[in-house]
Amino acid sequence: MEFSPFGGFGGIMFSIVPVIVIIGFIFVFGTIIVRSIQGTKQWKRNNESPVLTVDATVVTKRADVHHYHHNTASGDMHHMSSSTTYYATFEVSSGDRLEFEVRDTEYGMLVEKDIGRLTFQGTRYLGFERNRI
Repeated sequence: MEFSPFGGFGGIMFSIVPVIVIIGFIFVFGTIIVRSIQGTKQWKRNNESPVLTVDATVVTKRADVHHYHHNTASGDMHHMSSSTTYYATFEVSSGDRLEFEVRDTEYGMLVEKDIGRLTFQGTRYLGFERNRI
């Protein structure tokens, strides 16, 4: 029996691999498109929402840190980077809790149990003004 690179098992591989690659590209680009549409819809909803300012208390804060590892082309050097997203949770007078992504400078200024006025628009945090005693 003679081996042919385009027949038998090799032939199947040449017909299956392109299909798998195409499905992978469709999945990746489909995910990017869906996420973009969701982000645009949320941005539009936020813009259409009224700007609200309510009495609130800072309940908790958290930071979400993501680490990234990069290898150079030669593979002998390692590079590591990270990014941090900051969140603050506020409790309003009705007892509802709202969590917002906040800038790092705001995060550093907020202290748990601070009482003040929270300003937001939809899911968009606009600011927190601490009550002066």
